Amino acid sequence: MPTTLIVLAHPEPQSFNAQWAQASADASAAQGHEVLWSDLYAMGFDPAERAQHYDHPDGLAFDPLKAQQNAAATALPADIAAEVDKLRRADRIILHFPMWWFAPPAMLKGWCDRALTHGALHTTVERFDTGQLRGKKALICVTTGSSADESAHNGKEGDVGLLLWPLAYTLRYVGLTVLQPVCIHGVHGYHRGDRATALADRLGQALAGQTELIAGFDTLPEIAFNADADFDRQGRLRADRPSVTPFIRHNP
Repeated sequence: MPTTLIVLAHPEPQSFNAQWAQASADASAAQGHEVLWSDLYAMGFDPAERAQHYDHPDGLAFDPLKAQQNAAATALPADIAAEVDKLRRADRIILHFPMWWFAPPAMLKGWCDRALTHGALHTTVERFDTGQLRGKKALICVTTGSSADESAHNGKEGDVGLLLWPLAYTLRYVGLTVLQPVCIHGVHGYHRGDRATALADRLGQALAGQTELIAGFDTLPEIAFNADADFDRQGRLRADRPSVTPFIRHNP
């Protein structure tokens, strides 16, 4: 049976993000998927990596990567062992969250810091094209408070695709195929009158349309990333290889 992992990073169970995540879960289940959940706020997930999570000797400087690697070879913290297991089992990972201060919530960043564990889900030689989660797909479903125009490439709030690129590249690092994000804009609690009614209608349509979106999951467009072979021994983009993102580019 195929498996979908839903990762929700919103503190309010009645939020649109939570409803949207549930719509993804329902649509996945309707396709015959086993559905796993990581509702991070509801779980009380601790997003801060620290020595106290490990059997770390007093007086020894804390090195997060080494601590994770050692724990992966012995015993991971229980909360992280559960997340690693879900990520290994999942064929699809769907992340639902709002944009806060031009980035995902700190809770989701902390989940990446801790759950994408060094030694368990990636190593110095198993990353990018050789990442341990290759063959699996990830979809980012995100809301913004800004409008679509403000979130465009020339918008005042900044290109949402670029703002999401660090998260997408994090997922790419562990080998995942990352799909183009699905963004719903203008989601906030300050709409009044006709604008509030219009937003409610639009969000209702999005929830109703999630079944179709999930049904077409395997045909959704992917984010383009440079392959490992596009870089030289120093890790620089080769002159004869294309730049597919402003984050990795040739000299002007």
